[in-house]
Amino acid sequence: MSKQLICPTDGVQVNETKVRLVAGLVLTIAIVYLLTASLWAGSLLLPLLLLIDFGLRGSEWARYSPLGYVADWLVSALNLSYKGTDQAPKRFAARIGLGFSLLIAGLQLAGSPTLIPTAVLALFAALESGLGFCAGCYVYTLYVRLFPKALN
Repeated sequence: MSKQLICPTDGVQVNETKVRLVAGLVLTIAIVYLLTASLWAGSLLLPLLLLIDFGLRGSEWARYSPLGYVADWLVSALNLSYKGTDQAPKRFAARIGLGFSLLIAGLQLAGSPTLIPTAVLALFAALESGLGFCAGCYVYTLYVRLFPKALN
């Protein structure tokens, strides 16, 4: 198999500007959580918000995403341009974010440290938001190479 990236595609276009704004919101939430989790008794709230939002964006219910609503408002209020991109890699990345959010919430409930998974989530969100770099394609390519029959 070649070293080329393999990204999932479905032919449905979404606004990359909105996607990058949502990633910026995820980054902001992750940073706030990192800075306040040990200080704030209700620190499970932020991981649960991310869990719900990633769950919605990783499914057919993406239009109900709270962070998507905020990003839509920002796109409109700031009159930001539309830049189309395929939705499938973004949905795959949202599913990975869902897994990270579930891990963070579970660790929080267990009283275990959440620094590493939260920092990784923040890093991926920063790459998407700031550079438009979707780590989901790299993870998907690795998945396809490790489990080639899983897609059949």
